[in-house]
Amino acid sequence: MKRRIGVLTSGGDAPGMNAAIRAIVRTALYKNYEIFGIKHGYRGLLNDDMIQLDHYSVANIIQRGGTIIGTARCDEFETDKGMRKAKRIMEKNRIDSIIVIGGDGTMRGAKEFSERFEAKIVGLPGTIDNDLYGTDFTIGFDTAVNSALEAVDRIRDTASSLERVFFIEVMGRYAGFISLAVGLAGGAEDVIIPETPTDIKEIARTIKDNIKKGKRSNIIIVAEGDEAGNALTVARKVKRLTGEDFRVAVLGYIQRGGTPSANDRILASRLGYAAVEAIEGERYGVMVGEINHEIVYTPFEQTYTIKKPIEDYLYKMIKILSG
Repeated sequence: MKRRIGVLTSGGDAPGMNAAIRAIVRTALYKNYEIFGIKHGYRGLLNDDMIQLDHYSVANIIQRGGTIIGTARCDEFETDKGMRKAKRIMEKNRIDSIIVIGGDGTMRGAKEFSERFEAKIVGLPGTIDNDLYGTDFTIGFDTAVNSALEAVDRIRDTASSLERVFFIEVMGRYAGFISLAVGLAGGAEDVIIPETPTDIKEIARTIKDNIKKGKRSNIIIVAEGDEAGNALTVARKVKRLTGEDFRVAVLGYIQRGGTPSANDRILASRLGYAAVEAIEGERYGVMVGEINHEIVYTPFEQTYTIKKPIEDYLYKMIKILSG
């Protein structure tokens, strides 16, 4: 009897999820396994909503954003009753193991399910936030940065023409990885991230000094989860000290969608392939990641309990290079 593998995407979607699904499906079929797509994440597992996938199911999806099997959050799965039901459905459909693609919430659910009900689970890091420990980059991060960067470049033109200060809010929840990357690549004058204290007076001084030096534009990148508040709140605080007119742009969900970058397609393909190999080697309860271009396996609990450090030197570089 052939081994059966399920695959699901959970939580927020991320560009590159389809590339990962494609790699998982075709690697599984190559190894003579049967592969099932579980629709809408853990919710689909509870609803017994799954379809068998073949080579043609994943044709021409590597370039598509989103996820062809859908994604959702599921409160019911977090309960003992919900997980018990999920286990019964796995047994009913003879699903031996599941590959889950998502962020920290997905990994938390996988950890609990695998430990409490001995479910065989392997995880892949699929989130634009890049906040999972155990991988240099998560699937979707590179595309999100490039999408935000394109917007910042366009806003810079307007900022220079109007000679105004722009505060641009990017996604990332409580992590500053997108903000740092966009700030450095976009030549921002300053970045505000949750990992470092926000000094409103220093930001105001930077803006005043730049204006004195004749700078026509000032771009401040604000991570959405910073303790100082959202971009509008920060902008108002700075205006009280500078008196300068400002504009606020909240990029929002445009960072989630769109065609995945080459980097995200390659990463997703590598990790999808490695996930099936992990199952073949009976390696469960881990998230498959990539560190220094090497495949690594990190226990689920570590992926969200160990804080992934930011690269402090990038923060320093942005301030130096903006002078």
